[in-house]
Amino acid sequence: MTSAAGLPSVKGIGVDAVDVERFRTSLARTPSMRTRLFTAEELAYVAPKVDPVPSLAARFAAREAVMKAMGLGLGAFGFHDVWVTRDASGSPRLMVAGRALELAVDRGITRWHLSLTHTELVAIAQVVAE
Repeated sequence: MTSAAGLPSVKGIGVDAVDVERFRTSLARTPSMRTRLFTAEELAYVAPKVDPVPSLAARFAAREAVMKAMGLGLGAFGFHDVWVTRDASGSPRLMVAGRALELAVDRGITRWHLSLTHTELVAIAQVVAE
């Protein structure tokens, strides 16, 4: 969807930050959390990393940022309804399916933009919904 001037129409913006050490503690305390929160594709992507936790925290932040961009709270859709993949250039890209896709369609969202970053301390995701 575009504006009258032919520019993309922003439907929402979401940002989320995750404390990496707190996330690490949660994953250690509840190992099944990895498969509840992340897709097999995401887990395979981070598996070769020396420390996969910052990348996982960024992917968790992406899910939260999508909910915020749609004006929704935690639990509005399943964690596997949104995941992060990589495009041909290696840039992160959002995939949206299931209930999350239904909610996006209801809101007129047809395109997503994603930016991820992390340090040893914090992981941040920013999402723009068009």
